[in-house]
Amino acid sequence: MANYTLNKTVYNRREYLNVIDTSFTQITPTIPVEDTITVEQFFQYYSKIFYDIPAEGNTNSHAYLVKTSGDYINTSNTNEDIQLLLDEITVLRQQLLIIEQQNLNLQISSSVQNI
Repeated sequence: MANYTLNKTVYNRREYLNVIDTSFTQITPTIPVEDTITVEQFFQYYSKIFYDIPAEGNTNSHAYLVKTSGDYINTSNTNEDIQLLLDEITVLRQQLLIIEQQNLNLQISSSVQNI
């Protein structure tokens, strides 16, 4: 069986803070402040390049912006509401067609009786 020598270094509180990096830079990269833009600046840039952005695409497109923004604000409820209204319009159109056919039949029937 092999023997291994282990060494342990102990630091007091003052030494610890000077020797050990306690920031989380290894987990999430920090973005330098000079590279960030404000929301207002974002929309200014967006307005300038609006027509340069492709309409369709999985990323970097207007379709991508619509999808990701829609997911963020939960537009699925809006889409469900729109579908319900479209379904109601379909039913009302069918009812109107039936009434128009009945009206036409009455007009034809009335014309035949007057002959």
